[in-house]
Amino acid sequence: MAFALTTSSPAYATTWPSIGDRVSLEHLWAGWRTEYIETTAGSTDGCVFCRILSSGDSDEALYVVRRESDCLAILNVYPYTSGHMMVMPTRHVAELEDVTPEEAADVWALLADSVRALKNAYSPQGMNVGINLGRVAGAGIPGHFHLHVLPRWDGDTNFMTTVAEARILPEALSATYERIKKAWPT
Repeated sequence: MAFALTTSSPAYATTWPSIGDRVSLEHLWAGWRTEYIETTAGSTDGCVFCRILSSGDSDEALYVVRRESDCLAILNVYPYTSGHMMVMPTRHVAELEDVTPEEAADVWALLADSVRALKNAYSPQGMNVGINLGRVAGAGIPGHFHLHVLPRWDGDTNFMTTVAEARILPEALSATYERIKKAWPT
């Protein structure tokens, strides 16, 4: 499926490959990703998670939903769905096999609480829980082990994801943070 864009279309870019009178949406503009590219993906300043954790900023400013002694749950600032969280050890550790048994137990317990909180906050029809080990496996931050937790609903992916590799989120990250914090199991 292709969509015709004209030079008056806001997303038009002259560098996009034209296909007859059609323009590929393979490179839909996503200017909000610039911050990620400049501060995270291209950074040589060490681990982004460790920089966040040592920043001294408040948990609310960092979107840290929950902290435990050896781990934390934090919102993904580039979410696939509203409520997309990551659970990770606070210690900088890259490999699954290097996570200590104590850290693993804490991470697993926090993962279960994260699922409960997302179910309480969003009433999803399903959940995705996943780990990407290594950049070639899809890890955007391969140097700090983390798990992704995402609520899912029937039909929550639409044509934007399919044709433009873009996602439409219905709420701001700050609203997601408040919603999950209120729904966290006590």
